[in-house]
Amino acid sequence: MARSRLATAALLLPALALVLVGFAYPYLTMLVAPAADPHPDVVGKLLAAVTDPYVVDIVARTVRVAGLATVLSVAFGFPVAWLISRAPGRWRGVLLLAVTFPLLLSTVVRSFAWIVLLGRDGLVSEALLAVGLTDTPTQLLYTEFAMVVGLTQLFLPLLVLTAYSSLAGVDPTLEDAARGMGAGGAAVFARVVLPLALPGTAVGAILVFAGCMTAYTTPSLLGGTRNRTLATLLYQEANTSLDWSAVSALAIIMTLLVLVVTTVMSRISAIGSRA
Repeated sequence: MARSRLATAALLLPALALVLVGFAYPYLTMLVAPAADPHPDVVGKLLAAVTDPYVVDIVARTVRVAGLATVLSVAFGFPVAWLISRAPGRWRGVLLLAVTFPLLLSTVVRSFAWIVLLGRDGLVSEALLAVGLTDTPTQLLYTEFAMVVGLTQLFLPLLVLTAYSSLAGVDPTLEDAARGMGAGGAAVFARVVLPLALPGTAVGAILVFAGCMTAYTTPSLLGGTRNRTLATLLYQEANTSLDWSAVSALAIIMTLLVLVVTTVMSRISAIGSRA
């Protein structure tokens, strides 16, 4: 038994050393004492950031946009994942390939497509004019709406794939048994399908939220300079202001927000799966 534990520890040691040297040490150094800053003051910059209305507004916008994109991803992605999991075997691979294909495209390309669609002279604005919902061209670009749409489209495949992995493991005979005992469609979904699929869906939601919180390209292209997020503000501080202590402070805020939301969603998933 002791020899087995030693063998396991020996196998894990190289990976652990790589994580500590390649990730943990640089990350902690950046947060505590950035090497590029001759006079680091991360704590002071952190206190200044959490009391600065401008930064607080950006944090609120980042959380709001990431939260809405996550909710929309779950709302659209879960039904798609369920349909794929119940599709015939010969179609399942084709549908999964269709879901995965957008991940093979560049984030810049996918974001530029929304610029064409949401601009003042874009397809959406022309459609609104054609049906009479507006009398003038509508500028949907460089708004929070544009960022939410772009981020939802960007991370939706992740939610579909993770939810599918859970739904594919749900035995259809369990649903048939529940219906045979008199349960309706809503009851079957709420008492059988959802608890079993909740862990995988929660993982997908966490991945989507974390990705939206840290995304730079899509918020930068679709939100513009008037709708900054934490990622675009961090980029500005690092490349324009060269204030590495402020960058570290913003990174701490971003990391803590992701950890808090991840913890809450994990707890909700655990409670829901036990219900």
